[in-house]
Amino acid sequence: MDVTFQFDWQAAFASIPHLLTGIPYTLLISFAGLAIGFLIGIVFGLLRISPSRWLRLPAVAYIEIFRGTPVLVQVLFIFYGLPQLLGGPINALVAGIAAIAVNSGAYISEIVRGGVQSIERGQREAGLSLGLSRRQTFRYIIWPQAFRRMIPPLGNQGIISIKDTSLFSVIGVGELVRQGQVYIATTFNALEVYLMVAALYLVITLSLSFALRLLERKGLVGQ
Repeated sequence: MDVTFQFDWQAAFASIPHLLTGIPYTLLISFAGLAIGFLIGIVFGLLRISPSRWLRLPAVAYIEIFRGTPVLVQVLFIFYGLPQLLGGPINALVAGIAAIAVNSGAYISEIVRGGVQSIERGQREAGLSLGLSRRQTFRYIIWPQAFRRMIPPLGNQGIISIKDTSLFSVIGVGELVRQGQVYIATTFNALEVYLMVAALYLVITLSLSFALRLLERKGLVGQ
């Protein structure tokens, strides 16, 4: 039997308005999760380099657990598992944001640790010799330099988190992939629609990559 397939560009472009309704959810989950994850990362990243073993161990445990398990498993645990412990349901959008937060927080912790430890010891000694306290030395000398060095890997983590939101269609979050699935269920144009989904993800991630490269060219990040 001779079966031929012809790509339907009209169907592909017709799906775009429907797919665009999922982008706000994709961006909300990724950026809200990253903002919370950044705060988590600062706390656990600094605990990771603490001289106290009792502060380091919980940080190491958190980082290894959430870096060592898939984000899909984490969101399923939050959405289906935690309600059994809490005695009530968790909103799918909240579950998605929480999953991005705890997952990205583990990776950002290592970014924070690496950024702070990359600052030469002489910088700390110079701050102390000027009469600054250890806290002031960290706040005014170490952290500003470390943060500039963290921006490129933080941007990479942002791109990863944006792509990770595609997994949350399994819990019914109306993000980009979920909207594509809904549209395919009524039109049966799977190839065309998923191609447009991929193209929209590419536009988002390339835009973020371009912004990061622009910052690097202006000398606002890195060394």
